[in-house]
Amino acid sequence: MPPATEEDLMARLIELDIQTVTHRHAAVFTVEESRALRGDLPGGHCKTLFLRDKKRNPWLVVALEDRVIDLKALTKAIGAKRLSFGSVELLWEVLGVSPGAVTPFALINGGGAPVKVVLDKGMLDLDPLNYHPLHNEATTAIAPEDLVRFVRAMGFEPLIIDFEALV
Repeated sequence: MPPATEEDLMARLIELDIQTVTHRHAAVFTVEESRALRGDLPGGHCKTLFLRDKKRNPWLVVALEDRVIDLKALTKAIGAKRLSFGSVELLWEVLGVSPGAVTPFALINGGGAPVKVVLDKGMLDLDPLNYHPLHNEATTAIAPEDLVRFVRAMGFEPLIIDFEALV
């Protein structure tokens, strides 16, 4: 089955009665590029990391864009074994997105995959939260409680971690 498109994602969000607003922009690949293009876009701006543990189990870590993520401290906090960045191939296989477009919305493609989801507790205090809608040429704003509801509706129970306590 091919990965979901932005249109598929929006249809699923509507089915879940989740309101979002999407802003179009040039493709961005880094936090720095995103900062330069977004202007006054309100809310929490986030980054999403696709990681794997020693046993190749995939992890999706979603945090505020300026959050320093110490992989050793995170590994200990979530009870994983040696986290590292997942390969492009594993990312595509598990979540159906390319680097630069990693997003919690990609969980729409993760049905049946053993992805473990980690959310930054501090991120959930901001409203709205901003993520790519399965590609990096737009940003979609969503309320934090709706993000958690979406993650759960896709079949994943997120671990909510206080990243500030990991420093």
